[in-house]
Formats: sequence, structure tokens, C-alpha cells
Amino acid sequence: MGEKIKSPDIPESADAQVHNILVTNAPKPLYRRLRGYSFDPSLSLQMETAVINETVYRVPWEETSELADDGLMPGPVGEYLEVVDYDPASGCFYQPLNLNEPYILAQDGLPPSEGNPQFHQQMVYAVAMTTIRNFERALGRPALWASREVTNGKTAYEFVKRLRVYPHALREANAYYSPEKKALLFGYFPANAEHPDRYLPGGIVFTCLSHDIITHETTHALLDGMHRRFIEPSNPDTLAFHEAFADIVALFQHFSFPNVLRHQIARNKGNLASRNLLGELAQQFGEAVGNYGALRSAIGEYDKTTGRWEPHHPDPREYDTETEPHARGAILVAAVFDAFLAIYNSRSADLMRIAGNVTSFHPGSDLHPDLVNRLADEAAKSAQHVLNVCIRALDYCPPVDINFGDYLRAIITADLDLVPDDDRGYRIAFIEAFRRRGIYPRNVKGLSVESLRWPDVSKHQDFFKPLGSSLRESVGRFPYFRSREELYDFTERAKRKLHVLLREEAFDNFILKNLSEITGMAFEFGLPGLRMEKEHKVPKFEVHSLRPAQRIGPDGDTLNQLIISMIQSRDIPEGESTMVFRGGCTLILDLDTMLLRYAITKSVTDEERLQRHREYHNQALADGSPRATYLQNQKDAQEPFALLHGSTFYGRP
Repeated sequence: MGEKIKSPDIPESADAQVHNILVTNAPKPLYRRLRGYSFDPSLSLQMETAVINETVYRVPWEETSELADDGLMPGPVGEYLEVVDYDPASGCFYQPLNLNEPYILAQDGLPPSEGNPQFHQQMVYAVAMTTIRNFERALGRPALWASREVTNGKTAYEFVKRLRVYPHALREANAYYSPEKKALLFGYFPANAEHPDRYLPGGIVFTCLSHDIITHETTHALLDGMHRRFIEPSNPDTLAFHEAFADIVALFQHFSFPNVLRHQIARNKGNLASRNLLGELAQQFGEAVGNYGALRSAIGEYDKTTGRWEPHHPDPREYDTETEPHARGAILVAAVFDAFLAIYNSRSADLMRIAGNVTSFHPGSDLHPDLVNRLADEAAKSAQHVLNVCIRALDYCPPVDINFGDYLRAIITADLDLVPDDDRGYRIAFIEAFRRRGIYPRNVKGLSVESLRWPDVSKHQDFFKPLGSSLRESVGRFPYFRSREELYDFTERAKRKLHVLLREEAFDNFILKNLSEITGMAFEFGLPGLRMEKEHKVPKFEVHSLRPAQRIGPDGDTLNQLIISMIQSRDIPEGESTMVFRGGCTLILDLDTMLLRYAITKSVTDEERLQRHREYHNQALADGSPRATYLQNQKDAQEPFALLHGSTFYGRP
């Protein structure tokens, strides 16, 4: 007889069978798919745009957990964000959304809806997480929110794990990031009657349903987490930079929506300089309120006489005359968009020649769908490259007193560091776009790439090697932390060690001279108004931040860097008030060799910069401007973005 065939094991019970089904080898998803608006609800009411106004956001997958303060919980509450849906005006708490409910998971989240508060929660979570992911990918490290200041006899700072998001915090036409609350606050309001053809007069507009507004405010929070002093208006560009940068991120994030991109390229026959939705930011909020920000028309606007949309033509004199933050910021947005257009046109020139040859036989015909797809690919790649370098450049900025010229130099240096071979001319595109807008850095001898790159500091390497060796042990573990909080704690300890090290080294005469020359900071006595340490009676300085970066270039080369920023302050008597004047430096080190790559300085001893700061301060006082509050006493400036987005000075009626 043949060998017996063994029958398969059969589960004894239904429970055992279910257990076998649940134990699978399926990999964890990389992304969670969530539906939302590509722009805002108004575009879903127009035949031409309704088909492209719904998209699916792919946000990083967050696991569920049995721990009370871990994993993705109803809200949604995750690693980075905590959505709290409380409406103070009505005293109402809306039920928190559970993204792990099977029915919600199965249909890519809730469908877009203006009337469902839970969809509002989903929308803010999806867009904010998309923005965070773009920052982390460009910067090469986890995102950290600004620390919370705690005063209990002595000022200290504590880790902020989650940014709170309130979808219905305000019953007013405003939305802003609150540095004090570490939160995003979104408003809702009745639409005005300025556009009755598009909006129901008196109908409710929810700012939390606009992709651009959510991205804009999330970017403010991320930028504040990197550069806390950028919200201090020390020159005409500082507040304008915060606004412009937030809108740059919102603008280029749209290029990750394939359906929108294909639609616009087909509509405009590949010409992204003509009127398109990608350049009209925060459309519903901007038009319904009327004055949320001049950046909303940074690239073009309707001509009141002809009724046609026209792109803006660069006016190099505008940068010298415009002082209102939103309008001034629009100049920077337009410059970056011009650089993108030049890059896109260069990448797609061969495809457009093909399109020209085809359509010349059939004037007025549409582009072939395959050609539209290829042009969309080139536009998406160009936009992602521009967005990445714009974010990455934040690591190459001075820690205080930022201006547009500094930012251009930061862009050029950041791109040169990661992509030495600029065969597509990206850096030239940025230089030309800024030049056409009249934006020139100070103290440079020319506008070549070599002139705009931050200065070479190789002559200081012999001096800096001992300091680099002392830092190696403290920072060598950066890429291997298991959590953002562990990274934050280790960073804070490393900052304290570095502060002690520099304080001890700084008062050796040889080291003092070199350290002052490298950093532009004052370690000598006698500088008027320089703040002094009470305990040690020496010039006071702050190790402001210490950040790792691990980035991979297009050739596969890894760039491991350590970014250190230090700040000093002077109290300058000015009439009956005291003016705070800050200086500082950003040091960029190669983590593999601990050699100093760049020292980006704003010297606290620079008398010309002090004079410009004084003139700006006095003009603010003379105008009765809200920015004078910051310049006199930063403690009173708890909510700068509420002022920036809501005050009459900053462009609101």
C-alpha cells in the first residue's frame, strides 16, 4: 500500500481560525491615504475645476498603540499633531475622528464635506502631515517644534511633542500659528459680497478647508521651530520672509497633485506662466475676505480695465520702495516662481518643440495626453527640486536679521553643497530671477555662483580642529535616535556642553581673536550694551540651536552635517526706550571630518547694521506700527502672526 497522506491541521474553533487569519506577513503600509481638497471648497462648485479639486493625500503611516501617549489616536492625535476640535464661540466639542475605523480606512478617509466637522479634522491632519514630510525629506532630519518657555524663578525650555491644531478656534476671518500656545488656530466666517458669482454672500467659509492656508500656517510653525528669532522684525524683510516662505511651500506643494498638474498643463498647452490654479494661492479665503494677503496675487492678477488675468512683470524698483510685509513678501514669491519657470522651461524645451511641430499642422488642437503626462512629470520634478532647495536653504541662513539677499546666498550654497555639478543651470535661474526683482545681497563683489556662495573658512581649520574634536563625541550618535524627544534631549545636552566649552576656550587670547573673527561675535569686554553673564561676569552668548542633517545627493553621495547657531544681544538706549540689537552666526560642520565648512555671520559689532536697525526701529515708533512692540520688548509680542494676519497695519481693512 502507498504512504498515507497527512491531512492538514484544522482549527478546533472559529476563534482559532480567526487568529490564523489575523497573523499575516503583510508589511506595514508606508502611507495612509486620506481624501481632501486640492485647493478649497469653492472650486468644487465650478464645472471646469470640480473634477480636479478632490485629491488623495498620502501621509506617513502612524501605528496605533496601547500606550496613552503614543501611536495614532482619535483626534487625530499622532507623533507630530494633536487635533483638538473645540469651538470656543459656541462652547462645543466636536467628536474626534478615528482614522483607524475599518470603514474609514477602506474608503481613504471621509469624503470631502464642508458640513462635516470630522472631515475638517481629517483635512488639517492630512495637509499638515504632508507639509511636515516635505520638510523632513529636504532637511534630512526629524522636524521639531519650537520649545516651550517655562519660567519658574529661572527661565527654562521644554520639549513640545505635538503641535495642537484647532480647526474651529476663531469665529473671524483669520487663521494663524500661535508661538505662545504652540498651536494652529483656524477661523470661520461669513463670506463678503465681493464675489457673489462665486460665493454665497453670508455663507460660511472655513479656513481649515483650504490647502494653502493649512500649509501656510504649518510652515510658520516649522520655520519657528528652526529659527525662533526670525519673527523679530529687525529689518523690512524679516516679517515679509516668514510670509513669503510660507506661501512658497504652499505654492509648490500643489505640484504633488498629478491630476491638478495634468489639467493645468493641458489647459494652458504646457505654459505654466499663464493663468493657472497653481499660482493662485488660498483662492477662497483670499477672495472671500478680500485682504488675507497680497501674496495671493504674487504671480499675477486680474486687470480691472480688461477683466483678464495678467502675469506680473518684474519691477526692480519695487523692492526698494515696498515696505508692507505681505506686498514685500510677494516679491520673493514671484522671484522663486520665476526661477521655477526658467527651470521647467529648460527641462521641457525638447518636449515643447515636439508639441510645436505637431500642433503647427493643427492650430488650436489640444496637446496629446502622452505629451501632457511627460510635461507634468517635468513640472513635478522641477517643483520638487525648487521646494527642496528652498527648505534646505534654511540651514544656511544666519540665525537673526534675515533678508532676501541672505536667502539667495543660502539657496546657492545649499544647492552647491549637495549638487556640485549644476548641469541644468538651477543656480543661474535663481540668480537671474532675484536680479530681475532687484534683490541683491550686501557685501558681495559680483553675482556669480562663486561670489554668492558663503565665504570659504579653510584658513581657520587649524584653529577649529580642537573644538571639532571636542564636539565629535557629543554629536556622533545623531542619526540613530529612536524618537524625536530623545533627539531633542540629546541636542539640549550637547548645546550646554558646547556653551561651556566655548566659554572656557574663548578667554584664551589667541583663541578669543580667532573665535571672534570666525563668528562675528564679541568675546571682549567694553562693547556698549553687550549683555553680560551675571555669574561669570563675561560677555553673554547663547548656543541657540544645534541640528544634524543627513542628506543624499542625486549621485548617491551622503552629506552629514552639524548646524550650530549662536546669538548675542545688545541693549541700546534709544530715547526713552531700549532697543534690542542681536547678532550671531551659523556654523556648518562636516560630521564625518568635523571640519568647519561655513561660518555665516551677522556680527553684533557691525555698526553699519546697527545704524540700519536703529533707523528701522525709529521709523516704526514714528509710524505707531505694531512692529515697534517687538523692537522694544519681545516679551509683549506673544502672538506675532495674529497681528501679521489680522491687524490694519498688515493689510487688513
